[in-house]
Amino acid sequence: MSAPAISDQTPAAGDPPRPADRKIVHVYDDIEEEDNHLPNWWLAILFGAIVFGFGYWFLYEVTATLPGPLATFRAETAEAAKRRAEAGPVTNESLLVLAKDPRTLADGKQLFASTCAPCHAPLAQGLVGPNLTDKFWLHGGTPVDIHKSITNGYPEKGMRPWGQILGASRVRTVAAFVISLKGQNVPGRPPQGVPVE
Repeated sequence: MSAPAISDQTPAAGDPPRPADRKIVHVYDDIEEEDNHLPNWWLAILFGAIVFGFGYWFLYEVTATLPGPLATFRAETAEAAKRRAEAGPVTNESLLVLAKDPRTLADGKQLFASTCAPCHAPLAQGLVGPNLTDKFWLHGGTPVDIHKSITNGYPEKGMRPWGQILGASRVRTVAAFVISLKGQNVPGRPPQGVPVE
């Protein structure tokens, strides 16, 4: 089968354009491929998306000037867990969540310095009271036990009950701080009580 001859005549107004006029670049099985330009609106979206993607990557990944979506999600999840821990019942899990929150630990450190340090020393290594940084505990070392010890105290041993003085919220804060000290093993008073892992 031979290709039709192309004449040099100009097509009439109603005639289809000749192949040379339509910029056909490839013909295969009578399917004609033309060289058409993409629409400008489509090209604007394409290049705009490329520029946006590069800017987003540079801003969030390279310079890290803004927290990325994953960091924002983690921060919001931690904040929600902290609110649940503060509002819900006192459990080992809720106190452990508070013991990982930097703001709670900063507040707990201040409360510890003003209320607990006179007996337990500034680094919790123990003065009159026992060392709170080792694994030995006189009245139980679980988070709930530590919270109970702070709340009720042990007046017969010289530790006042701090529950009514500090209030429930601040007792949780101090308990979270004390929980965060476990395992630091600051040299101080010798171990007292039984080991708790």
